[in-house]
Amino acid sequence: MPYIVHIGDCCPNGMLLWIYLMFGEISAKAAHMLSLPKVLDFFTRLIQRVSPKSYQQAFGEVYVTQKFLENFCGDQVRFLARSFAVPGNHLGQQSHGFRWPYGPVAIITPFNFPLEIPVLQLMGALYMGNKPVLKVDSKVSIVMEQMLRLLHTCGLPLEDVDFINSDGKTMNKLLLEGNPRMTLFTGSSRVAEKLAVDLKGRVKLEDAGFDWKILGPDVHQEDYVAWVCDQDAYACSGQKCSAQSLLFMHENWSKTSLLSKLKDLAERRKLADLTIGPVLTVTTDSMLEHVNKLLEIPGSKLLFGGSPLENHSIPPIYGAIKPTAVYVPLEEIMKDKNFELVTKEIFGPFQVITDYQNSQLAVVLDALERMHNHLTAAVVSNDPLFLQEVIGKSVNGTTYAGLRARTTGAPQNHWFGPAGDARGAGIGTPEAIKLVWSCHREIIYDFGPVPKNWEVPPST
Repeated sequence: MPYIVHIGDCCPNGMLLWIYLMFGEISAKAAHMLSLPKVLDFFTRLIQRVSPKSYQQAFGEVYVTQKFLENFCGDQVRFLARSFAVPGNHLGQQSHGFRWPYGPVAIITPFNFPLEIPVLQLMGALYMGNKPVLKVDSKVSIVMEQMLRLLHTCGLPLEDVDFINSDGKTMNKLLLEGNPRMTLFTGSSRVAEKLAVDLKGRVKLEDAGFDWKILGPDVHQEDYVAWVCDQDAYACSGQKCSAQSLLFMHENWSKTSLLSKLKDLAERRKLADLTIGPVLTVTTDSMLEHVNKLLEIPGSKLLFGGSPLENHSIPPIYGAIKPTAVYVPLEEIMKDKNFELVTKEIFGPFQVITDYQNSQLAVVLDALERMHNHLTAAVVSNDPLFLQEVIGKSVNGTTYAGLRARTTGAPQNHWFGPAGDARGAGIGTPEAIKLVWSCHREIIYDFGPVPKNWEVPPST
């Protein structure tokens, strides 16, 4: 795997400073291109051709990508490599901390965000001076192929990025033989764990998310909260790693018309405008089998959905079900025989809903701790003491708190990524880019002078 290490001004002699300047210019030009209505619409429609999303959801992906590129125009790439110095023990000695590129790196991204995730991670890798090889899920790779052509038009040197289309087995072989110094993987937990072993831990992971939302004791803006819950669970047919998987309702919310409003919102989704659509990684039979297993739990019930979509030509290798919610009692969720089943991530339009009383908040918090993936979460409440209790005893890396809290729809202006895992990767912000795409290097300058009349001391 040939590579060029773009060291820039983090190098002691200031070598290749122009790399930072170049990528600032590339970002500015690419951001401008994506802001043009014709180009924006082209990529929105292209995403829709390969990833079943409504126009607005696909548009949002292009918009976030464009804003990210705007964020790193001009000197902002240079600022990512900001270093620091600490005085030494004697005259002429200083220690300098630098953000240092890895060199050859790999990026593997999934089907559900064919533009946003690969562009943000690819540009982060380039900004920090690495030479990446990029693999996007082959079902959607045409989107990134077109984006690379746009970046080349905006000044990206042809040799700076290697782009591969392959199946997973071939890419795994490439990684084992090419031996990149770091691999960023976004996708399923199963593949993530395999890569962590195969690559001896040289990975950063943004893997699956079984994401929860808690509705606190203070009930406000019922229509708004219901709409956000519907968006979180069923936008993009639930095919987001940040999708709402488990909703905990305080008993005060159980007494409202929230559930009926959720049902009404779910039932207005239709295949014609892709507000509900094909599920690319889970079949209809698999999703309905999971629903039936949950319904065998005592006290559980189907709230809505639970049946296949009708009047469509979606091939049976994909999934096609109506937006679905199953109620499972909290005390049953917490039983060892049920917990793994209830917290299994279904990458489709499906969620589990439960309720809790004031006296059961500790049980809810225990459930959060027992979950394996800590990506996104939401605490819907304007009660500061309630927020303090839940946030202080949970760990999800991107947690929204307050009345307008959600689990999905992360923009470019805040960190998005898991917490509680040393391998966790972030995306979007300067902190995420530096964490994922550079390592710390310390250089200690020690010029002297040597003290006058210095003599060789005794051996120690």
